[in-house]
Amino acid sequence: MNIADLNKIEGRTYPARRRTRNVVGGASPIQCRNFAIGYVELEPDGGQVPWHNQEQEEVYWILEGVGEMCLGDEVKEIRAGQCVEIPPKVFHQLTNKGSTPLIMLYCYGPAGDVAHWRQELNGTLPKAGEDAPPLPSGATYPQCTDLPEGGPISI
Repeated sequence: MNIADLNKIEGRTYPARRRTRNVVGGASPIQCRNFAIGYVELEPDGGQVPWHNQEQEEVYWILEGVGEMCLGDEVKEIRAGQCVEIPPKVFHQLTNKGSTPLIMLYCYGPAGDVAHWRQELNGTLPKAGEDAPPLPSGATYPQCTDLPEGGPISI
């Protein structure tokens, strides 16, 4: 029996001020072909999953906090208890707009690597309005494209 214990999963901290822990897929002891699940903490006042897209369909389920969700050409507030559907290949960004951590689960399928993790860590994340579509009109928070302290990190 494989059990993933969130309390024993170190995870990774990203430049956009979030910590992601793989619960299914990635470094987790649980591996599934059809989906991956992760537990994410966005730091208060601007922690972010930056503007990106991917091949897989995905959902973000907000467990605690309030955020600004950009999806394609839409911007909406999303809060604890809500879940948002993210179609494949559609650019999206989630930013914590509250003064407490925003806690969320993601689930995407099929399982596998998503490029934005690596891109964010090595400084090659496509920039909104330059290498990627612009953020939607009304977005309050810019895309974070900061590099990690000390320079690029390969994973």
